[in-house]
Amino acid sequence: QELRPRGLDVKQEELGDLVDKEMAATAAAIETAAARIEEMLSKARAGDTGVKLEVNERILGSCTGLMQAIHVLVLASKDLQREIVESGRGVASPKEFYAKNSRWTEGLISASKAVGWGATVMVDAADLVVQGKGTFEELMVCSREIAASTAQLVAASKVKADKDSANLCKLQQASRGVNQATAGVVASTKAGKSQVEEKDSMDFSSMTLTQIKRQEMDSQVRVLELENQLQKERQKLGELRKKHYELAGVAEGWEEDGEWIP
Repeated sequence: QELRPRGLDVKQEELGDLVDKEMAATAAAIETAAARIEEMLSKARAGDTGVKLEVNERILGSCTGLMQAIHVLVLASKDLQREIVESGRGVASPKEFYAKNSRWTEGLISASKAVGWGATVMVDAADLVVQGKGTFEELMVCSREIAASTAQLVAASKVKADKDSANLCKLQQASRGVNQATAGVVASTKAGKSQVEEKDSMDFSSMTLTQIKRQEMDSQVRVLELENQLQKERQKLGELRKKHYELAGVAEGWEEDGEWIP
């Protein structure tokens, strides 16, 4: 609940303390999420077999990769944030710098909260999927949401950064790493969904003889329908190609018999 993003209502002199607190809370949330994934993976290996184990291992492995990428990004963000404060505060204290640049500071805090909250929500979604109680689509949405949250953190972190900063470069590289890891989660989830659906559609072990016969007849009907559709589509394709050649020939100055039109 503490990680859920919400509006800020604090005094300016408290902003400096709140930045450190929220960045630490975000890092802790990422570590907790990673530990939960490892625990889920151990349970899956102990209790699952076959396709279910293969799917769960692939999905949880990609989630672990995403958590690691986000951890790297959060560290890079803290390094850049520290550099910005040190280079811009002059004789002022870090707390005074944060208070003076309160809108920037509030953006950092909000973005940091969103990342930590997103990590927790994504792991919850992964847990439900592994248990067979959640949807693959929800996990994909959660992974994309946390990628959007990290992009918000990157934007908030770099707004006051020197464009030639090495720490800024590290943060941008970390952001690309998060995007790649997010794509990995989405890809593994889509593959797992297809694999599970294919297994379910081909599992006839619990069907009676009458149900098998009914399914067999339905399948034969579907095959005939698809063959008929395929034949019609091939005829359509042939006619389209014929018309294409005719029109292309006229455009190039050829009659239908192949003679040149002067």
